[in-house]
Amino acid sequence: MTITLYAWATPNGRKISVALEEMELPYTVRPINIGNKEQFQQEFLSISPNNKIPAIVDPQGPDGQPISVFESGAILLYLGEKTGKFLPQSLRDRVPVLEWLMWQMGGFGPMPGQVHHFAALQSESERQYGLKRFSAETRRLYAVLDTRLGKTEYVAGDLSVADFAILGWAWRHERHKVDLADYPNVQRWYQTMFARPAVQRGFDVKLD
Repeated sequence: MTITLYAWATPNGRKISVALEEMELPYTVRPINIGNKEQFQQEFLSISPNNKIPAIVDPQGPDGQPISVFESGAILLYLGEKTGKFLPQSLRDRVPVLEWLMWQMGGFGPMPGQVHHFAALQSESERQYGLKRFSAETRRLYAVLDTRLGKTEYVAGDLSVADFAILGWAWRHERHKVDLADYPNVQRWYQTMFARPAVQRGFDVKLD
């Protein structure tokens, strides 16, 4: 049975399309045009009460009944549990996946997202203030990631849902005013990820 992905062409939407492709799960896309405020429609709010994309509906949930899941991190963990892929079974091996997934959710997403916001402002003074504040933190996060990837091929050791989560935001590095050449380990990982056919399919699928 086919999962329905409610998404738009954003970093958080791409996390899930990549994961679905890598996990070889059948799915269909229901675009939610956030520019037209479709995320506030009651039909979508019944699935995602925080009025944010992405969300999924899986007609074949854990008990054989339909289930909806919102918040990209929760969706990745659900899909990893459902398939047994990209989410280690042992607690010791799972911990770094959870650490780096939470790192993305708490920092490497909110901070670059602020760069997107302030870069689009018309007020020069507000734009410069915001870019100075959040660009510095964004670059610090890239440096943290670069250090980590200097020690391991993927962020949590083996390929995992944490890589899919982080890739969705690293994909927007140009908007973050970040040159990946300044972070060679991130650049190597980024190229490795995009060399994967399923990742390419996840980014090619039309979400808008």
